[in-house]
Amino acid sequence: MTERFSFDLQATDGTARSGVIHTPRGDIRTPAFMPVGTAATVKAMLPGSVRATGADILLGNTYHLMLRPGAERVARLGGLHRFMNWDRPILTDSGGFQVMSLADLRKLTEDGVTFRSHVDGSKHVLTPERSMEIQRLLGSDIVMCFDECPALPATEEAVAASMRLSMRWAQRSRDAFGDRPGHALFGIMQGGVTRDLREESAQALMDIGFDGYAVGGLAVGEGQEAMFSVLDYAPGFLPTDRPRYLMGVGKPDDIVGAVKRGIDMMDCVLPSRSGRTGQAWTHRGQVNFRNARHQDDPRPLDEDCTCPTCQGYSRAYLHHVVRTGEIIASMLLTWHNLHYYQELMAGMRAAIAAGQFAAFEAAFHLRRAEGDIAPA
Repeated sequence: MTERFSFDLQATDGTARSGVIHTPRGDIRTPAFMPVGTAATVKAMLPGSVRATGADILLGNTYHLMLRPGAERVARLGGLHRFMNWDRPILTDSGGFQVMSLADLRKLTEDGVTFRSHVDGSKHVLTPERSMEIQRLLGSDIVMCFDECPALPATEEAVAASMRLSMRWAQRSRDAFGDRPGHALFGIMQGGVTRDLREESAQALMDIGFDGYAVGGLAVGEGQEAMFSVLDYAPGFLPTDRPRYLMGVGKPDDIVGAVKRGIDMMDCVLPSRSGRTGQAWTHRGQVNFRNARHQDDPRPLDEDCTCPTCQGYSRAYLHHVVRTGEIIASMLLTWHNLHYYQELMAGMRAAIAAGQFAAFEAAFHLRRAEGDIAPA
């Protein structure tokens, strides 16, 4: 097993890429989808069950973990991997996005962000240096530099000022991270939907030097068309020999479109959040189990799926436990959704390796256009 972090780009098909990220805690096959374990748990799932879906890496949340149970406490208890019983790689975000969403509860300066906790109103200061310290205490394998992510739409002047502040914070994050063999630090490109700002941001990050690069500031209200227009050029500004991570995306068609445009890693709460609200994702789109049409349907959720939910339970049962609010509904639908997402990633990896990504994409869209098929 490797003692350092590295990326092996193994195949390309157009701008789509497949490869392997090597870490001391195990390999990450790319394109990779990272289930989100916000508070040291993927909701409604055991760690072993998450791994069984095919996930190679999880995402943890710096903001939430610094508030509860506290990074210092996690460190005293052996680090985040031991704390949550997950021995594979973990990526932690920097906390910048969550702090941004606090709006009136935060104050932004050159030094960092002062904010009040949404939990108890207590006052906290998050700076690039403190974000690096928290992520070190958690024991993250992949650390994200601290950035400021403006909500879109915003003026170009506001986006430019925010991006340049993030680049100054990126240098401070790099300096504070130091030399940690076996751990990686990713820079985050900002710049909204403006090409020149994206290119300026990418160059600033490359001048600093990072182990991987994220495309940040998307999926924050700009819409899929605008997001794809940025992804048509932004990944090309980044080094080909480093992983490219699109933060906070997304729906299956967002993921396929992002991989097509050269993205290697993604995360989103959608598959687990949908599972807790009676929603399932399938090859033919989304299925809502609150809908009465499922109440007498003996078929599995997806007849082509090998997950435990589809192998052992009927649509009628899933409708029943969703409508009655049983905890098993969240468990079964989340397990299926995460399995589907990982199956989607595996399919894209195989298609890229075979030089058949265009055919995979066409089949993906065709099946979704057919929609969920009603019982006979």
